Amino acid sequence: MNEDIKFIIDATQEAMDAAVKHLEKQLVNIRAGKASPAMLGSVMVDYYGSQTPLSQVANVNTPDGRTISVQPWEKSMLQEIERGIMFANLGFNPMNNGDLIIINVPPLTEERRKDLAKQAKSETEHAKVGIRNARKEANNDIKKSDASEDLQKNAEIDVQSLTDVYVKRVDEILDIKEKEIMTV
Repeated sequence: MNEDIKFIIDATQEAMDAAVKHLEKQLVNIRAGKASPAMLGSVMVDYYGSQTPLSQVANVNTPDGRTISVQPWEKSMLQEIERGIMFANLGFNPMNNGDLIIINVPPLTEERRKDLAKQAKSETEHAKVGIRNARKEANNDIKKSDASEDLQKNAEIDVQSLTDVYVKRVDEILDIKEKEIMTV
């Protein structure tokens, strides 16, 4: 196989991998009823004038399936952490007991579950678009390469089969997440 073609296919696979990894990261933020420290992954806190991820200023734990506890490393950060959680607009109502912040994760309503499933589907579509864009770029690069016509055709077939594999993987990830969301 031509070195240019091999490079193009490797780069395409990396781009498709990146799309899947991004999807997985986005789906972790979609809560599925059970409390998880990852639910607060997007929370930023004002730490002495700079926006800092919550995980860098506090311990985040889940004592049980319905509760998240946030223990700041400095007690003076309690108000800022509480404000950061509210500002992140995650639908949580943090309670500050003077030592730590406790968040009760309410059980999801059927309507909310459907909304979250839609959100998961939307993220999946973004991943598929990323995969298709990688395929399109690869096919354009293959056409520009100086490889023979046969090599170009074979490379396009390889890129398409790679695309099919990644789209199938994304669909499987969505199926798992939807089951997780819809399970009461």
